[in-house]
Amino acid sequence: SLVVLFGATAGAYGAKLGSDERELILLVWQVVDLHSKKVGTLHKSLVKADNLDLSDQCREVSGLTPEGLGKAEPLDRVLQQFSQLVSSDLKVLGRSSYTLCSDGQLLIRQVIHPETSKKNFLLSDCFYSFFDLRKEFHTCYPSSAAVKDQTIKTMAEYLGLGTDEAEEDFGVWQVKTMVAIILSMLSEGCNHVFTEPETVKYKYETGPCSKSETVDSETVIRARGLPWQSSDQDIARFFKGLNIAKGGVALCLNSQGRRNGEALVRFVNSEQRDLALERHKHHMGSRYIEVYKATGEEFLKIAGGTSNEVAQFLSKENQVIIRMRGLPFTATQEDVLGFLGPECPVTGGKEGLLFVKYPDGRPTGDAFVLFSCEEYAQNALKKHKEILGKRYIELFRSTAAEVQQVLNRYMSTPLIPTLPTPIIPVIPPPYTIATGSIRDCVRLRGLPYTAGIDDILEFMGDATGDIKPHGVHMVLNQQGRPSGDAFIQMKSADKAFMVAQKCHKKMMKDRYVEVFQCSGEEMNFVLMGGTLNRSGLSPPPCKLPCLSPPAYAAFQTAAVIPAEAAALYQPQALLPTTRTPQASAAAPPTVTYYPAQAAQLYMNYTAYYPSPPVSPTTVGYLAAPPGAVAAAATATHTPILPQPGALVRMQGLPYNTGMKEILSFFQGYQYAPDDYNGLIQLSDQARSVLQAPKEWVCL
Repeated sequence: SLVVLFGATAGAYGAKLGSDERELILLVWQVVDLHSKKVGTLHKSLVKADNLDLSDQCREVSGLTPEGLGKAEPLDRVLQQFSQLVSSDLKVLGRSSYTLCSDGQLLIRQVIHPETSKKNFLLSDCFYSFFDLRKEFHTCYPSSAAVKDQTIKTMAEYLGLGTDEAEEDFGVWQVKTMVAIILSMLSEGCNHVFTEPETVKYKYETGPCSKSETVDSETVIRARGLPWQSSDQDIARFFKGLNIAKGGVALCLNSQGRRNGEALVRFVNSEQRDLALERHKHHMGSRYIEVYKATGEEFLKIAGGTSNEVAQFLSKENQVIIRMRGLPFTATQEDVLGFLGPECPVTGGKEGLLFVKYPDGRPTGDAFVLFSCEEYAQNALKKHKEILGKRYIELFRSTAAEVQQVLNRYMSTPLIPTLPTPIIPVIPPPYTIATGSIRDCVRLRGLPYTAGIDDILEFMGDATGDIKPHGVHMVLNQQGRPSGDAFIQMKSADKAFMVAQKCHKKMMKDRYVEVFQCSGEEMNFVLMGGTLNRSGLSPPPCKLPCLSPPAYAAFQTAAVIPAEAAALYQPQALLPTTRTPQASAAAPPTVTYYPAQAAQLYMNYTAYYPSPPVSPTTVGYLAAPPGAVAAAATATHTPILPQPGALVRMQGLPYNTGMKEILSFFQGYQYAPDDYNGLIQLSDQARSVLQAPKEWVCL
């Protein structure tokens, strides 16, 4: 038997059903016996939603009112009534089993499953298998319209069924017409057989992924804005109703190995991926999640692995993975098993432990642990920040993709002796960002995130000729993505005033952009991490007027940087000039080293948080290969270090160590003069080269 099911929400209707995250307000159903071709009683049930604010489209199409819905039963009671009434109708028809049949997949996959998951309702098994009437109709009548273009009305018109939608209540006409279509498909001329229902996976299946696999780019999405503590199961729950491929959730990590709030998700086919894209800006808790298209190459880069050790570790399927971070470097398997205790036994004992190591075999302090059930994993998570040896241990839920990603990151980290030559010296052109109180700059706020330099120049129109050379500065956030702000240096304050008047709230693509006149001082304040709003200036997180150069997670092969590209990325705009004990009349040119991918940069700065002052020369020395540094020193005939002295590397410092503690540690010794110029906190790029958790360098 089939149970023909139709529903509606308080929001969008038709092809956008469920895309606005609105609740179910109507269910209509009727039983059809496929053998005797008899039908049961038609049932219509209103559903009381938590939010009774109906959209205009819903009011117009359904004719329902908040007053009428306020008297209805909530969803859990309606689903109970549904099961009871279907069972009664089946008994009357002499049947016992049934499968749902709906008009398309949106009602089941995009409405019922997501809503019941958020409200923690358990759905009966019947909602995990259903027939898509549109697909069945196209199979029975191949000459009909494509599946995506089918509607109840077009299918009825194709069969010549004379039904008047205006004569019936909303929902009743749809179910009666669907039943008539099914009976026509069962007639002697067609004899259609319903054999292959659509299925919804009960739960997400974990598993490893190999870099040798082929991943279709039409099946992958990128989810952005995830809570940092979310697991693969949380992401699978967000996409409840859609079928995620086995091991198809890959949480992305930042350069420090921590989750960055993004994940790549691989679905079983492109149809499921397209449905996932409709959940753009749906909510996970109180946060909305952005959903975009991604590629198979991106997924393999994050989730794919080649290590036999990892493949063997992940070969035990349907295991809960916990990541341990901060382990003592001397910790053994016995120490970890003893820390976890008998209340959370590890799957396979020592075989269920995987220590993360550097290529030379040194431990990183990370490990992954397998547990056979959720109960054991929960017991382990209760030990979060308990002490092992003299260190507290952090425990988090993890995924197979995260295991691959962490192992790939550490195993591919180059050692100092084998560091390739990825960067080249460049003498930057003498362009600097202007300062002062003259209001010769404009701030653009509310830019589309896809906007580039060309879009801004087109937006400025005729005023483009009044922009100073290299005067367009796009603000990036800490993740390196556009923040929606930009600053433009004009040739005079009058030009900046005219642009602000002419372009304020002018449209760029589908958004209006606010344009304000400001000074170079205010612009620089924002560059240092401060904020500029109606309340005035808010200082940056650090009082030191200096920014760290952007860190690059991986080096590329060396490339020659065009002068135009090098001009766009200026260390003078970010770092103070080198201070030396004795002023020199002819200061040597500063040598700065840029990664090869700097040639692709189209912005002058990135708004990273400030760190202790450093000079471009020193940064170049730390990040550059010895050969390149020696060549630069020979060319300039001056020492590379900004001042006399020697480098001292401090390793193993506590993570909360500050400048005062280091100065106190060296009390009695002569360190580099002139305030703190001799203290350099290593950037992420330099730290990846030296392979230390947190270090400073003293001159």
